[in-house]
Amino acid sequence: MKRYFILFLLLPVIGLSQSDKISVADVSWHLNYEKALKESKKENKNILVYFTGSDWCAPCKKLKTDFFETADFKAASENYVLLYVDIPMNKDILSSRQLAHNKSLLPKLNKKSVFPLFTVVDSKERQLDKMSGYNMTGEIRYHLEFMEKNKG
Repeated sequence: MKRYFILFLLLPVIGLSQSDKISVADVSWHLNYEKALKESKKENKNILVYFTGSDWCAPCKKLKTDFFETADFKAASENYVLLYVDIPMNKDILSSRQLAHNKSLLPKLNKKSVFPLFTVVDSKERQLDKMSGYNMTGEIRYHLEFMEKNKG
């Protein structure tokens, strides 16, 4: 009985670590670059890549409530395939496989390791634009303009 109880407790963790998507503020984000790229080609949409340090980056944490939880972001996100790339300090947050995948994207899409960073990639893997930082004042107009300018 004890073994079944432990397995029952681990099922949500196992399921999360093998998931291809994550929900952030009720918006679904890919966790795998290749799968996001495949969907980008299929749907003829650009990929909005978001680099975050979910457990240490204060502007990243603030963006979640100030930006991702808004109706404006949810509407603008419909024009993109979304890719969430987390580089946390606490290594227990992600599986080692997911962390390795995320770190492999740094030299390709975030060479300076800037957080937060939004970068837009087209279906041919060309980096079209990027926007870094957040001043944490609640002013998200620039982020929305960035998304409007780069939709496919």
